[in-house]
Amino acid sequence: MIFRQLFDAVSGTYTYLLASRRGGEALIIDPVSEKVDRYIQLISELELKLVKAVDTHLHADHITGLGALRDRTQCVTVMGEQSKVDVVSMRLAEGDKLSIEGMALDVLYTPGHTDDSYCFTMADRVFTGDTLLIRGTGRTDFQNGDPRAQFDSIFNKLLRLPDETLVFPAHDYKGETVSTIGEERAFNPRLRVKSVDEYVALMNSLDLPNPKMMDVAVPANMRVGLAQEEIARRGWAIGADEAVTLIGRPDVVLIDLREPRGAREARRHPGLAACPYHDLAANVRPGGMLNELARATGKCIIFYCAFGERSAMAVQAAQEAGLASARHIQGGMDAWSRAGGPIDR
Repeated sequence: MIFRQLFDAVSGTYTYLLASRRGGEALIIDPVSEKVDRYIQLISELELKLVKAVDTHLHADHITGLGALRDRTQCVTVMGEQSKVDVVSMRLAEGDKLSIEGMALDVLYTPGHTDDSYCFTMADRVFTGDTLLIRGTGRTDFQNGDPRAQFDSIFNKLLRLPDETLVFPAHDYKGETVSTIGEERAFNPRLRVKSVDEYVALMNSLDLPNPKMMDVAVPANMRVGLAQEEIARRGWAIGADEAVTLIGRPDVVLIDLREPRGAREARRHPGLAACPYHDLAANVRPGGMLNELARATGKCIIFYCAFGERSAMAVQAAQEAGLASARHIQGGMDAWSRAGGPIDR
């Protein structure tokens, strides 16, 4: 496995790059916007293809690199389903898996630092975001933080992992790089409480100043989906209300870009076809399936995904490949369902 722990000294943020092999697919966790050039350089040096970028929660101390990495690498952006971020490509719930070629991370919902905090576990390690820090825990006094929820997340989820599990947090301000669940259980001063009420009282008494970047970072990080607005400005988007009326039209084919669960749904609807986003480049280039379909039949190709971000990138790629009639459904299946479009359960 390729594993890199990268550090942003300004915000004290750790970013993690993972891949199962050199030359394979890669995943990045908690990227910082100012470091995107460095990430892309490293990805190139290791001959990797970045396919997913994930934030453990809505950060208040730095601007996320999710949007910049999406725009420069066409990777899928990922956050938990509780996040209030406007648009990301994929939203995960507890019990889901965050998967790339050769590896899969289990998803834990761990609210407390914020109400959208998630951790990601592998066989030997856990990426804890700001829920559990090295000899500390994430503050709980803003962004719908809740010390009672954090106590539950830490004591009833994270501390139930094996003692030897490596702990990789999203931040550290003392130069520590890694710990273990057993170490934190034994030595973390904030975990030496006898009850949830004692933990709540401890966290409520911290009286910490707000992060210096909070007023800038939080609004910026809420708006990582602005690329869709530019796609609409170019005339390459249709609204969900209009898209619902196109089902079954012989001159239209709707292309589902979601991963296999969405593809099964597409096969049940006439006029819908499945083309997972990771296969898009091969399918829209000359000679590819979608390119040939559009040119041979004259049909209008309309892309859709969960929230419209992958489809916005797909329609841009299709336009660049010469498919001038290609469009996407703005807002994706989320907007589609609100417009009354049929959804298979």
